[in-house]
Amino acid sequence: MKKLLLTALIAVIVTGCKTTEPLYYHGQYNKAVYNYFKAEDVTLEEQISMLQEVIQKAAAHSKTVAPGIHAHLGMLYFETGNADLGTQHLEQEKLLFPESAQYIDFLLKSKKEA
Repeated sequence: MKKLLLTALIAVIVTGCKTTEPLYYHGQYNKAVYNYFKAEDVTLEEQISMLQEVIQKAAAHSKTVAPGIHAHLGMLYFETGNADLGTQHLEQEKLLFPESAQYIDFLLKSKKEA
């Protein structure tokens, strides 16, 4: 009887310690955002590379990228003068996160007017 109770107690403890997987893959996104606002040590091209790497690693692990990554990448492309890729990534952000559509449409409109 004691063994049964001990086994049940251990099973409860072990299952209670299980962590859940994050919903989104962030990778080095926080570092990329920090570097963007710091804007001293990292060029736009290096920031683009960091975000592309996050997206590639997410795909390799069959994870969904975190909200904002495609939008941030799109804005970086606009800053480098590549409006086509900028638009493509902003549209991808809208596709992945429809709740951001109004804001993304605002960004697209403001970039097209500029």
